[in-house]
Formats: sequence, C-alpha cells, structure tokens
Amino acid sequence: MAGNGDELSGRVLAGMIDHTLLRPEATQVQIRLLCAEALEHGFAAVCVSGAWVGLAADLVAGSDVAVAAVAGFPLGSGTSRSKAFEAADAVQHGAAEVDVMINVGALKDGDDSLVGGEIREVVRAAGEARVKVILETALLSDPEKVRACDLARDAGAAFVKTSTGFGPGGATEEDVALLRRTVGLELGVKAAGGIRTRARAVAMIRAGANRLGTSSSVRIVSGD
Repeated sequence: MAGNGDELSGRVLAGMIDHTLLRPEATQVQIRLLCAEALEHGFAAVCVSGAWVGLAADLVAGSDVAVAAVAGFPLGSGTSRSKAFEAADAVQHGAAEVDVMINVGALKDGDDSLVGGEIREVVRAAGEARVKVILETALLSDPEKVRACDLARDAGAAFVKTSTGFGPGGATEEDVALLRRTVGLELGVKAAGGIRTRARAVAMIRAGANRLGTSSSVRIVSGD
C-alpha cells in the first residue's frame, strides 16, 4: 500500500491504475488506443470486456501491462457457473486478472454460502490469474461490505473492489478505508467509479487503495 499520495510521481501512480474501457459501444480502434496508452504510460493493466481480451493480450504481449477481464459484469446476477466460465475463458485468451461482480441480492438475503461459493468457483476457474471481487458498495450497508470482504478473503480472492462504475455510485474514501480495515494487508483494495482527477486518485490511495480503476487514466497521470 502506498504512502502519502502527494509524493507519487506520474509513473508510480500509473503503475497502480487499471486503464479501463468497458463501455458497450467500445470499438476495436478504441481498444487499440487503450492498449497503446497503457504501454506508453506504464499502467498496471488494461481492463476490458471478454470479447476484447485476446486482442488486448496480443497488443500488450511482452510488456509489464496485464490484461484484466470482467465476469458477471455489471449486474452480478448471473449464475456461478456462467461467471466461472467467463473467468476461465478470459484467462485462456490471455487475461492475468479477472474482476468479478458478486451476487448482491444473495448477499442481502444472507446467503453467504452462495456468495462465498461463487467467488471460490471463480478463483478456481481463474487458476493463476488474480481475482478482484466487485462489491458495488453503493448498494450495501457497512455490515454487508464487511461480510463481502470476509467472504472474498476466505474464498482466495486477491482484491476487493468498490464498484463497477455502472451502479448508483462510485468509490468513496469512506468505503475504501472500510475495505482496507477489513482485509488488512492480506488483500488488495481497488477503488473504481468516479475517479477522474489526480486529486481524487490520490484521495483513494490515501484512504487505502493500492489499485485504481478509471477511464481517465491519462489525464490523471498527466496531473490534470
């Protein structure tokens, strides 16, 4: 976890960012630009939908830029089997990370067995790839966020993540801090949703995030 965010150079900050393009209207030209920008600035990963994983993996091959795919995105209300299939398919096509959306309704119902089992199934399907568990914190109470973090940790996830960016709210400093307190140093914390400026990115890092998801990555590392 980083220290004082003000001390981060653009390059160090870039290494904490998943350069993201998950809009349904994304084109091949835009995915190619995303990958070129990731290589130029040294972003941690490009985060793309499953259909673009193979292309992105080809474009960043041989670099330190990882490919992150999404599963069960953005609603999380598909079956465990479908999410596991998406994860395995993404890894087969070159993804090194998988961001999976939990079943929020099941969590709210108190069905921890379903939620935890689903995460475990995705982790197993992803193999060596790192799994980031998306909570969609704007839909959850604080106790529910804590339970979700505990389930993700127990299931072998690598990160917990605040938001899809498609929900009713994005990352907040309070949520990031709560997630960090809950998982300690065992898991990463990814802040995503509404991070469009360097000041906002730094605030998330100060709160405890060690990975950021944003489509405003170039602007952020350029200091705008």
